[in-house]
Amino acid sequence: MTSAKSQLRTLMRARLKAVQPCSDSACAALASWLAEHPTRRTFAVYSALPGEVDLSKTIRTHPNLNWVYPRVAGLHLSFHAGPDFTLGSFGILEPAANSPEIPVCQIDVFLCPGLAFTAVGDRLGRGRGFYDRMLARARPGALKLGICFDFQLVADTHSEPHDVRMDAVIS
Repeated sequence: MTSAKSQLRTLMRARLKAVQPCSDSACAALASWLAEHPTRRTFAVYSALPGEVDLSKTIRTHPNLNWVYPRVAGLHLSFHAGPDFTLGSFGILEPAANSPEIPVCQIDVFLCPGLAFTAVGDRLGRGRGFYDRMLARARPGALKLGICFDFQLVADTHSEPHDVRMDAVIS
């Protein structure tokens, strides 16, 4: 990992701790995007950590869509249908162990959190590579959307060859 990338992670974590951002604007932008893309049915989402856009309101207002959530298993993410959740790896809510797994190839859109994004879709994650490894297995045509607050948009995330670029960023 580059020193610049590490420094950007430190800076973005400090910014996220210093503010209590509201998810409403990003969720409204996502709702507009959903209205413009009615053929997309299965969405990989996440249980928000402090400092991440909380998508729960959008998910509740679109019960007709298939929302699947990640579970961490070793170094990999798998996606599962709810509705039962348990506290999992890193203190994040994850689908219960008996939740049915949804193969990555069946997911139409991946809504990805991150610490920072560029306008062209470069993403700075938390540093463990879970999303990059999983997104590398996504089927062709599956969309990768970064979800963030406006202040998380930066000029450069210092991307490396293994970093997977988002198709678009919603903030």
